[in-house]
Amino acid sequence: MDERSPSFHLDVHRELRTGQAEAVYGPGKTPEQVAVAAGTLARRSAGAVFVTRATPKQAAAVAEVLPEAFYDELSRLIVARRAERDPDLGSVAVVSAGTSDLPVADEAAETAAALGIEVIRVSDVGIAGIHRVLSQRERIEAMDVAIVVAGMDGALPTVVSGLTSTPVIAVPTSVGYGASFDGLAALLTMLNSCAPGVTVVNIDNGFGAAHAAHRMLTIGVRRGPPPSRSLAGDRPS
Repeated sequence: MDERSPSFHLDVHRELRTGQAEAVYGPGKTPEQVAVAAGTLARRSAGAVFVTRATPKQAAAVAEVLPEAFYDELSRLIVARRAERDPDLGSVAVVSAGTSDLPVADEAAETAAALGIEVIRVSDVGIAGIHRVLSQRERIEAMDVAIVVAGMDGALPTVVSGLTSTPVIAVPTSVGYGASFDGLAALLTMLNSCAPGVTVVNIDNGFGAAHAAHRMLTIGVRRGPPPSRSLAGDRPS
């Protein structure tokens, strides 16, 4: 099988339009299909290329084509190609509530790092022990974007947004007991946040959160600093 197979219609020009290459979604694909798609995208892309929700067999097939590919077993993410670190892009804090949220937090952190962003991790700071996130406030404030990952009641993004000026991308996870409804409760909490300006992605979508952060940061690089403006009433003599 190759990229000319009828089952393939890879969007190899997506990176030119959006600044981000097409990703390969692993479920439902054979290891061979994943390897061909990842290999083709890696050859034709300048930036990062990913396979999401991948199995170990799919990762092994990709490694045969791309020996430098990295597989994160916890998040099931394959980084088939890594972008160069860009110091102009800025930084992201990946903040997670509990150890059970780490697979989604790992997906966000590994994706952001592969996209060329500086990443710091702030882990196990759920609001059941509010002192834990309070002690990390200055670290989060120093970052350009915060990706905040939480399950159960999903309240951590609201707390972080209320403590810092850092833009918050909230990621609900499917962690919790029965009434969490596989993350729906956390999703609704985040959508109904009383802290204005919180952006919310889908349940367990650390990958999408990292790409949203990348687009936010890339805008500043593309457009440069804003033009200087005179204060109201300040007129040249």
